[in-house]
Amino acid sequence: MSPLALGGNVFGWSADEASSFAVLDAYVDAGGTMVDTADVYSAWLGTEGGESETIIGSWLSSRSNRNRVLIATKVGGAPGYDNLQPATIRAALERSLTRLHTDYVDLYYAHFDKDDPIEDRLETFDALVSEGKVRHIAVSNHSVERITESLDMSAERGWASYVAVQDQYSLMERTKFETQIAPLCLAREVGALPYYGLARGYLTGKYRVGGPAIESVRAKGAGAYVGARGEAVLGVLREIAAGHGVAMPAVALAWLLTRPAVVAAMASARSLEQLAELLPVIGLQLGADEIAALDRVSAT
Repeated sequence: MSPLALGGNVFGWSADEASSFAVLDAYVDAGGTMVDTADVYSAWLGTEGGESETIIGSWLSSRSNRNRVLIATKVGGAPGYDNLQPATIRAALERSLTRLHTDYVDLYYAHFDKDDPIEDRLETFDALVSEGKVRHIAVSNHSVERITESLDMSAERGWASYVAVQDQYSLMERTKFETQIAPLCLAREVGALPYYGLARGYLTGKYRVGGPAIESVRAKGAGAYVGARGEAVLGVLREIAAGHGVAMPAVALAWLLTRPAVVAAMASARSLEQLAELLPVIGLQLGADEIAALDRVSAT
């Protein structure tokens, strides 16, 4: 897995097919290997979801490069498939495979926990791994208690076990990950693949106290971080980025890669210009003093 995983939530939403193809091409050309999507993307537009998977599948088919790319997708959030019951998991996977133009996914996430029986879902996931339709399973947006119960059950039954956990983590959102998710991942040897690593776009530096209004689908979420703490974080990010000759998003993601349990940083890009700000993280090494400065300024 490359240090930068490419989030696919913008494909079919704020990025049309042509823009998505351009971003995917440039990402792979730069050495990127993991594309992360979900069957629910972009159901918030009032659709049944699947737009992102469809675009990624069309790209994979047109480029004939399935063996060069790791594909992660998720189940449990799409309209009509918003649970983790066995029949839903199987039906949703078949729909995802069709849209992705592939016969397997590399990483299949249990997306949202709806309190469905853990035993039933894990047995189904294990069967899908045995059938070759899923290579590995993972979990996103679940409590530590439910993840722990799942890991214990998989070990007891000899079933396929979660190899990755996905939850929110960034310089602006540290508490839950550092006090709950990371200790669990380290104790159980599970990788962490955080989302919202750029704090919904805030850490790009576009959103400022007293700054102009930004026309973006992420503006509302990023606006929640505008304030004194956010300004301080942006100031340190800006200084470090200037020292390395890179954009601020690359530094924010490079900090994530220094965190215990994190195996890759993830971010999305709807244009080549946005992707160019992310790609330097693949080779960016922060100094100990730079990491310490970011730790201090972002502490809550």
